[in-house]
Amino acid sequence: MKPVISIRDLAKTYQMGTTVVKALQSIDLDIYPNEFVALMGPSGSGKSTLMNLLGCLDTPSKGEYHLSGENVSELDDNELASIRNKRIGFVFQTFNLLPRLTALDNVALPLVYAGLSKEKRIAKAMEVLENVGLGDRVDHRPNELSGGQRQRVAVARALVNNPAIILADEPTGNLDSKTSQEIMNTFEKLHEQGNTIIVVTHEPDIAAHAHRVVKLRDGLVESDVKKTPVNA
Repeated sequence: MKPVISIRDLAKTYQMGTTVVKALQSIDLDIYPNEFVALMGPSGSGKSTLMNLLGCLDTPSKGEYHLSGENVSELDDNELASIRNKRIGFVFQTFNLLPRLTALDNVALPLVYAGLSKEKRIAKAMEVLENVGLGDRVDHRPNELSGGQRQRVAVARALVNNPAIILADEPTGNLDSKTSQEIMNTFEKLHEQGNTIIVVTHEPDIAAHAHRVVKLRDGLVESDVKKTPVNA
C-alpha cells in the first residue's frame, strides 16, 4: 500500500529580523490510507508548522512532500488552494463556521468552489450531516447549536469533498470533556468508515483515541509509536 502522505527531509525556516528560526529541521514521515494519527509536541516543537505544511497552507524551505503521489512541495498558491479544496478536509478549534448560514449551507460551501450544481450540493451536504448525527439540525444556524454540534458541522464540512485526509487542529480545544469525548467518537466512527485522520493535539487523553502517535520536539520527530486506541 502506498502512503497518502510521504515527506522527506522536510524543513521550514523563518527570518525574524536578523534571526533565522528553524521551525522544522528535518522530518521524514509516511502516513497510510485509513490511519488515525495524533501529532503531538510542546509549544515550539514544530507541530503547528508541520500541520500548515501538511495542509498545504505553507510551503517548505527544503525537502519534498507527496500527497496521494503528487509532489505538492513546489506548487504555487493557486495550485495549493486547489489541492486544499479537493484533497484535504480541515477541522479547526474555533469551528470557523459562517454565522449567517445554516448548518446545511455551511457544509455545502466547499462544493460551490468545486462547481457542483445546487441540487448536488444540497444532497451531499445532507448526506454528511446525517453521517455525523445532525440530520435534524440542518436548518439551524451556528448560534442555535451547542459547541459540540457546531464542531460536528465543521467535521461534516471537512468531509463533504471526500478528501484524502482530514486534518484536525486541536478540534476539542474549546469543548468540555464530555463533548470532547463525543467529537472523538465521531472521528473514530469516520476512521472505521475508511477516512484518514490526523489530529494535532497537546492533550494525551485526545491522542489516546488515535492508533499512532507522532511526537515532535525541536523541529524533529522524537518518537513515532503505533498503539492500541483507548476504545479498542
